[in-house]
Order: sequence, then structure tokens, then C-alpha cells
Amino acid sequence: MNDPSRKYFNCTDRERAIFESGIKLGAIFHQFIGVPVNDSNRKDMENAIEKSIKLQPFVESISVKINIEGQRNTSFQYVSLSGDMLDVRLAIRYNDQEVKARMQYMQDLNYPLMYLEE
Repeated sequence: MNDPSRKYFNCTDRERAIFESGIKLGAIFHQFIGVPVNDSNRKDMENAIEKSIKLQPFVESISVKINIEGQRNTSFQYVSLSGDMLDVRLAIRYNDQEVKARMQYMQDLNYPLMYLEE
């Protein structure tokens, strides 16, 4: 693998993959929260998020689902994207290490949790 930044990371390949997954999930959360969304652009937003994250290094795969069911539209027929609407699955591969991370709203925590699935 060609990674010109490797010399700056004092960690194992697995730790690096975990670090990279956190960067990607954090980017999704902080870049896209607040975007206007409704049924007419929901799929486009899912695709835009997926495509933008796929450009980043070490992304093996990503799946984004936006759930707007039960959300109250504004007077202008859209809602602002929030963390409780996002369900993201992400696979990061760094050398021979792969991690699977997820961002999902957890009812019991009342929080959009970012965590490692595998």
C-alpha cells in the first residue's frame, strides 16, 4: 500500500483503520447535519454522502440510509437532516486489516452513536 503519511502514525494497522473510520463518520456527521431533505432528494443525499466519503483514502465500502419517516416537515416541506436520521455502515481497509464501523441512532441512549461493528 502506498501511504505517504504512514511515517506520522505510531500505531498498528488495525488502530490506523479504526482511526480512519472515526474520521470518516465524523466527517459525515459534521458536514451534512442541517442539510434540507425530503422524499424528493433523500436518495440523492444518500448517494452524495456515499460518493464524497468513497473519495477518501482506505474506504472499502459505505452505505448511507436517511430515515425521514415520522419527521415533521417545515412549512416549506422539508426537514433538516439530523443525526437521528442517519444509518451509515462503513468498511475501512488498511493493509490487511479491515474494520467495519457504523453510525446509528440508539433509542436507549437517545444519541447517534458511532461504533465498531467488527
